[in-house]
Amino acid sequence: AAAVAAEWNAVGGGSKGGTLQLSEVPITRLAATLQDRIAPDPAPIVGGLANFGETDLLCYRADHEALAELQAQEWQPVLDWLALHHDAPLRVTRGVMPVTQPPASIAALRRAVAALGPGELVALGVAVPVLGSLALGLALAAGRVDAAEAHRLSVLDEMFQEHQWGRDAEAEQRRARIAGEVALAERFLVLVRA
Repeated sequence: AAAVAAEWNAVGGGSKGGTLQLSEVPITRLAATLQDRIAPDPAPIVGGLANFGETDLLCYRADHEALAELQAQEWQPVLDWLALHHDAPLRVTRGVMPVTQPPASIAALRRAVAALGPGELVALGVAVPVLGSLALGLALAAGRVDAAEAHRLSVLDEMFQEHQWGRDAEAEQRRARIAGEVALAERFLVLVRA
């Protein structure tokens, strides 16, 4: 409640006749989503989030040898944690051709997501799609990684390419937007657990 009030005070939403955009009150927006959509029926978001386990970003390694090695070094510890903590080992492949994940692992991921509270589901509903990874979302929710680390891992291949070929202003703007969304998700996790 204090975070919502602070948002409204910061944008002048408490003044008569004042206007605001939903983008100016992100905690309010997430709290409303929690109350109106997620708490009454969490099943749709549980299913949607669990589906990310079938095509998790961390399971798709590059064909480029140096990048594949970097991905293995950086991503495999998160997948190892997922396997140990949630009994959900995921298969890894090279390239973009789909890899079928073990049904038992997908079922375990669905149980892990279903065990989260409505506020946590709202936060992961923000983080997982922009990260492209349920593994990173669950690691964020568990405190295994923070928002900055989850974001860094999700853009590892982009940063590798940028190092090779130079900066791209449009890509930088997109990454900044994603970093902001993941930070918002982390902040909401803290608030709903307080």
